[in-house]
Amino acid sequence: MAATDSTGDEIRGTVRGSAPVPLSVLDLVTVGAGRTATDALRTSVDIARLTESRGFHRYWVAEHHSMPGVASSSPAVILAHLAAHTDRIRLGSGGVMLPNHAPLVIAEQFGTLEALAPGRIDLGLGRAPGTDGATAAALRRSDRLDEGADDFPQQLAELTRFLDDDFPDGHPYRRIHAVPGPVQATSPGGVQSPHRPPIWLLGSSGFSARLAGMLGLPFAFAHHFSAQNTIPALDLYRQSFRPSAVLDAPYALIGVAALATDEEREARRQVRAAALNMVRLRMGRPGLVPTPEEAEAYEFSPMEEEFVRSWNANVVHGTADEVRSGLDDLQKRTGADELMLTGNAHSGEVRLRSYELIADAYGFPTAG
Repeated sequence: MAATDSTGDEIRGTVRGSAPVPLSVLDLVTVGAGRTATDALRTSVDIARLTESRGFHRYWVAEHHSMPGVASSSPAVILAHLAAHTDRIRLGSGGVMLPNHAPLVIAEQFGTLEALAPGRIDLGLGRAPGTDGATAAALRRSDRLDEGADDFPQQLAELTRFLDDDFPDGHPYRRIHAVPGPVQATSPGGVQSPHRPPIWLLGSSGFSARLAGMLGLPFAFAHHFSAQNTIPALDLYRQSFRPSAVLDAPYALIGVAALATDEEREARRQVRAAALNMVRLRMGRPGLVPTPEEAEAYEFSPMEEEFVRSWNANVVHGTADEVRSGLDDLQKRTGADELMLTGNAHSGEVRLRSYELIADAYGFPTAG
């Protein structure tokens, strides 16, 4: 594992323009009604290129399954594609749901990504399934869904040992090596990159916050869908933190739903359509992200209206200046070391424009 200073530098971003902390992007690869997964993946490349050129720090892809409006079921595949179309921006998983996968498989996938984009890969890990129970059972070939979550610390320890290639003598996995990986440096004539992907723990409650703190790992909290737990989880992370070979001080990132448009009214239209998508998901009827016109024509029940109001209260939206003000206030309230923005909207063009406007509002360097 890299020493504290080098690894910490990989994790800590550079503040651009007048932003209070580094800004990054979380991509769900959303698919709008009338669009295809191919369209969504092309938009992801466009956004990655744009945000790289404007000075955003990292670009993560989430793992979700069995959701028609989300085309990010295979983060490693998407990240390999993005690595081929970018040069500098850090790329990672936000996150890989570890209980869905064998630790050796993840070590191999992210070792391959590190070989493709040396020094640019983050491995963010979560313990939720990223889907409903039936789909999780199909992914894991088991109905014991609680088993995966309960075993998360053990799975994490196993994954870490595969990444570092340091199972102790006598361990049944001692002679197994994740390739690409450190074993190549110890082979005759072998040369291996000094980097390995930094591990982040992701969460929406206190479990991963405490574990990340105890292990001295960076922590990413899902403020965008669990805002009521943000400050308690960050407090728990900081209180639990123990310095490690990875970090000498806590480093907390929060995911933030944020959408900027040229006019405030248009921002309200866009986030209402995205909220309708969440209404349908919560009702067990996931679909493609509806258009603003479809949302305007939809007759929301009183209960659905309340859900939309509550959901959008945690979406930072409006003009570029309004979004900047909202992000600055959120960072001040939480003390987050980094903000990771996710701009969910029906149209890829709207999402691209949002990141452009936010970069402009903070005085980020112009694309060159």
